[in-house]
Amino acid sequence: MDKSILVVGSLAFDSITTVKGRVREILGGSAVHFSLAASNLAKVRLVGVVGTDFGGHHRRLLCSRGVDISGLEVMDGDTFRWVGSYDKDFNSAQTICTKLNVFEKFSPKLGELHRNSGAVFLANINPELQLDVLSQVRKPRFTACDTMNLWINNKKAALARLLARVDISFMNEDELRLYSGEYNLIKAARYAMKRGPSVLVVKRGSNGAMLFADHKCVVSLPAFPIEDVVDTTGAGDSFAGGFIGYLASASGRMDTAKLKKAMAYGTVVSSFNVQGFGIKKTASLSKGELSKRLKEYCGALDIC
Repeated sequence: MDKSILVVGSLAFDSITTVKGRVREILGGSAVHFSLAASNLAKVRLVGVVGTDFGGHHRRLLCSRGVDISGLEVMDGDTFRWVGSYDKDFNSAQTICTKLNVFEKFSPKLGELHRNSGAVFLANINPELQLDVLSQVRKPRFTACDTMNLWINNKKAALARLLARVDISFMNEDELRLYSGEYNLIKAARYAMKRGPSVLVVKRGSNGAMLFADHKCVVSLPAFPIEDVVDTTGAGDSFAGGFIGYLASASGRMDTAKLKKAMAYGTVVSSFNVQGFGIKKTASLSKGELSKRLKEYCGALDIC
């Protein structure tokens, strides 16, 4: 059984301002945050695009964490840039500037290795590209996707087709409410799941996360308490990385017990993410650190 994960998404250089300070042009992007979070649990194969300014040290970092970057395409031009800031509550980012650069021309083309991956995670990109990736993969054990308000507003029909084809979808509260037109999260989840997927994970930031399966809420978990939050950029992607990483590594069918444990892994991995700017914490996270915090979290809630 192939336990690898294919992730298709963005690689970027982020400039971030929070109440804890400011950083410029640090490695980020949805595919990077996901890959680093999942790499302690499963083999990750990353497909994305960068410019000629993407340095060898960035490649070495990803490879050092066991991430396969053979699907990394290099185009003439600059890598995607994002500039944003957070207020002291960290609940949402204010985008100051976005420069897509080579990412604007991204059209994923999968090689044989990537087509045969055991699991597929479609990070936050145009749903038409996400659908194209699904048409290229063979028979993964399961597929999952993320999205954002931009695609719900501008590409809802394509997003609806995508959700009908994936097994697991990740949305935050605002995205789910926008997609469904319902404020109540239970009603909103039912709306989304009537059109697919079979599992819906609702990310709630500092309020934790909820998981819906079989059109009902299976579990609602709190966030791991962090006293000194530095930066929440990539926390949702890191959550998905921990969640999908655990599911990909687990044998047998995707039952309720595995989904609950996947939620715990996602919660704990994302708690490391917010303790440093960008990928600082997840890029150096050890299996021992992850296991220790998971044991503490699960023990307090009696869930694992």
